[in-house]
Amino acid sequence: FEQALIDLGYDTGTLDGSVPTASISGVTFLDVFFKNISDLTGIEDFGALTVLDCGWNQLTSIDLSQNTVLNQLVCINNQISSLDLSQNIALVNLVCFDNQLTCLNIKNGNNNSIVQFIASGNPDLTCIEVDDAAYSTSNWTSIDSQTSFSEDCNNACSGGTTSIPELSSNNKELLTITDILG
Repeated sequence: FEQALIDLGYDTGTLDGSVPTASISGVTFLDVFFKNISDLTGIEDFGALTVLDCGWNQLTSIDLSQNTVLNQLVCINNQISSLDLSQNIALVNLVCFDNQLTCLNIKNGNNNSIVQFIASGNPDLTCIEVDDAAYSTSNWTSIDSQTSFSEDCNNACSGGTTSIPELSSNNKELLTITDILG
């Protein structure tokens, strides 16, 4: 990813694992299509990013939770298995076909603003989490036959809470805490 940013003029010199935030914080359009990228770590510093094309790379995941003004995402053919876009309330175009998605969450409170939605070619994707399943079923038809929409897919990138189960133990003891004064 850093090499692609050097090639685009957002960084200089040799690969050192960092890019000056000042040189990327105002970037609104980023095209890193077909750049042999396997990791987009640092994308969260692109605070003004509205358009991201990261298709045809070797990406398996992307964390776009900090890119809240993102309105167009193209990530076709990046082996991506999980995509959580629940924080991307400005999203209007999503093209994520031909991946390995098993989890897609676009329940962002603003699904009725999405004008382009293409998520076909994801053979292991059975449920897409959305704001309104009926609306999505009626308006977004570029999905595979095994895929449906739901307000709660109950999978790895679903919203909601995660609980930690209590460990079972038969040997529970009551502890007494006493301060130095008794």
